[in-house]
Amino acid sequence: MRSGENLFVERFMRDLTARNPGEPEFHQAVQEVVESLVPVLERHSRYLDHRILERIVEPERVILFRVPWIDDRGDIQINKGIRVEFNSALGPYKGGLRFHPTVSLGALKSLGFEQIFKNSLTTMPMGGGMGGSDFDPKGRSDNEVMHFCQSFMTELSRHIGAGTDVPSGDIGVGGREIGYLLGQYKRLRNSCDGVFTGKGIKWGGTLIRPEATGYGAVYFADEMLNTRGESIEGLRVAVSGSGNVAQYAAAKCLALGAKVVTLSDSSGFVVIDKGLTQEMWDEFMNLKNVRRGRVGELSSLFPGVVSHEGPGIWSVPCDVALPCATRNEVDGDDARTLLDNGCTCICEGASMPSNPDAVEFFVKKKVLYGPGKATNAGSAVISGLEMSQNSMRLSWPGHEVDERLREIMARIHETCRTTAAEYGRAGDYVTGANIAGFTRVADAMIDQGLV
Repeated sequence: MRSGENLFVERFMRDLTARNPGEPEFHQAVQEVVESLVPVLERHSRYLDHRILERIVEPERVILFRVPWIDDRGDIQINKGIRVEFNSALGPYKGGLRFHPTVSLGALKSLGFEQIFKNSLTTMPMGGGMGGSDFDPKGRSDNEVMHFCQSFMTELSRHIGAGTDVPSGDIGVGGREIGYLLGQYKRLRNSCDGVFTGKGIKWGGTLIRPEATGYGAVYFADEMLNTRGESIEGLRVAVSGSGNVAQYAAAKCLALGAKVVTLSDSSGFVVIDKGLTQEMWDEFMNLKNVRRGRVGELSSLFPGVVSHEGPGIWSVPCDVALPCATRNEVDGDDARTLLDNGCTCICEGASMPSNPDAVEFFVKKKVLYGPGKATNAGSAVISGLEMSQNSMRLSWPGHEVDERLREIMARIHETCRTTAAEYGRAGDYVTGANIAGFTRVADAMIDQGLV
């Protein structure tokens, strides 16, 4: 049967690659899902009869547009704008906007495809999408960022709305950018319909928004550990990255009594053998969010913090690994090193931070491995909660939002765990997440007809 499974996946991926050439990120995202779906396709032939796989990998709509704007010198600049409206079977398209020079159609299709299943796992009425531009806000003045955002929204406003497509922030799109984008949307559409999530708390946003992904990943890790009679309290946790996800994953680890032993950024990483303290975390937040410094600077401020340049963070012995930095940061060699050094739980804070070799190794070794579409769903959860608050014209206190986040992350964990067991893959959270996310969307697509 395994040879038949492999043949099916190879044939499907060959056709997909031919139809979508030059998009390796998208190919990787699809293959990881398709390989997990063979058991459900064998058991429920209706998904094959309705050609759900062929339909679900094709975006419902892709919008490509030119974004002209004028910089502070008075020169005309041109950037690309993209919005991939991937699947709306469960609700309006929902996913981020990314402003970064590396943005491409293939990369956004990859993220949008992943978002379909991530949003499905929350059980909230949200479809999947993703968008952005190759514009780089770094080094640009507020005025230049505003001009770009207004031009970007002038076109995008035709295609989004509270019942159609609800974007949110992502890399390069924070509160400043969302403010400018929403302001232009309101000006053009004469409507305050909550079309964005990630808004400022004073104008329709929700508390716990910056914290949500990091908090959610730690909650999921703790749930996985609970299945083996453990908790994250007292364990050594290696955290990579220094953005929102890493910052608040580290904060929640501290709150739950874990021992954070690493932090990193693009320059290297620091090892804190005795564990991160609240004072260190406060300085880390100031360093990254105010002074915009390098994580290595912590070593000059606190004894016992050792700075290292370049890669190597996954060679630090730990019990739990939280990759919160970037895509494919954990390769096969890193995976082996982690396990050799005693790591028993890997929970992804970033989107697809483990490459295919690493994922295959984690699953084969039956360690606790939580894939990003489930473990970093905190961002999707908090977006859904913000949409709910906007619809009800309410603003919940922070502790209530956090409690709802933890409840939903626990529910996502249980769904992944029980689904994997149902299909004979007990302990395989990759299979559980993919099948659970897929079947909810697939059933909705069948119910809604050939559209």
